[in-house]
Amino acid sequence: MISRTQPRRDSRSSPARTAIFTDPRSRALLEQIDCVAPSAAPVLIVGESGTGKELIARQLHAQSQRPGEFVAVNCGSLSQSLAEAELFGHQAGAFTGANETRAGWFETANGGTLFLDEIGDLPAALQVKLLRVLQEREVVRVGSRKAIPLDVRLIAATNVDLAQAVASGHFRLDLYYRLNVATFDLLPLRERRGDILPLVDHFVRVYSERLGIAQPSLPPETARVLREHAWPGNIRELENVVHFALLTAKDGAIRPQNLRFAAMPPRQDSGSSDAPLDAIGSQLDRLFATQPPQLYQSFEDLIVRRAFSYSGSNQVQTARLLGISRNVVRTLLKRIGIISNENVEESGDIPRAAGVRCVPDLISPGS
Repeated sequence: MISRTQPRRDSRSSPARTAIFTDPRSRALLEQIDCVAPSAAPVLIVGESGTGKELIARQLHAQSQRPGEFVAVNCGSLSQSLAEAELFGHQAGAFTGANETRAGWFETANGGTLFLDEIGDLPAALQVKLLRVLQEREVVRVGSRKAIPLDVRLIAATNVDLAQAVASGHFRLDLYYRLNVATFDLLPLRERRGDILPLVDHFVRVYSERLGIAQPSLPPETARVLREHAWPGNIRELENVVHFALLTAKDGAIRPQNLRFAAMPPRQDSGSSDAPLDAIGSQLDRLFATQPPQLYQSFEDLIVRRAFSYSGSNQVQTARLLGISRNVVRTLLKRIGIISNENVEESGDIPRAAGVRCVPDLISPGS
């Protein structure tokens, strides 16, 4: 008997699976869902991890009025050796361990909706077979020659750029076009802040009920901290923060000290030269949420200090590293207080690189 990845079946009654559409940008997404849901067209949902892609898929299924089930399968969890049998089914004796005939997830979702999460992780060989199923609207079990007609609405989701995956040869162009009939770009929580407090209220209700406690209040200072946090883990992070806060709140109110924001692990280097800048960008989002004073000045000082240290306190090397003139480096070092007029070393400047602006030029007062 083979083991099988268990999908998530339809659970519309679960209070934790409620989509929140309060922010104007989320309301605009809801209008798009209302237009697309009644059709049987494939849908591609793109968004960062934790933004609620499965919730949107469930919303589409709920509004489609399709009589069948909603079945969610994570492509990243499919066994490489048995993925075809799990998706398309298999006949008894088709391979070692196939002791009985079993329907795949496509047949299980027949008449309903099949949600393939992390579609970008699907192996290349399965991409070909998936494309054929979508084109022919029928499935052939492993070890069989009989085609089984299907009426399945496919919704796929990914947190990677599929267009880039196509360009790099990791995803089939024809399958991309087949999936990309209707695409929903799900914004990260930091870009739809109007959803934050309604989501907090929702999870407070859900977990208060589960824990069997009275719903605590949310003082203005706590609401401000929650609203201004960058939420790199999106809705999933928010849910965890609320859950922990309810476990530690003792006086009938959630205080800022009850909020525990997990430190984000370092990002895996994807091989892209933009990866370090992306990591810096994520940290900047956190800084923006806290609104520190004189952020630009502090960030400029930090760049100059680190470059000067990295260059062994050599002004010429620092200038080369930053792509600015030594005169500018010397002026910045004076302002920061690393050097004074008395200990400035007299040496020739290096030419400023063409087309490269010095740090103070990057943001003008009127921008």
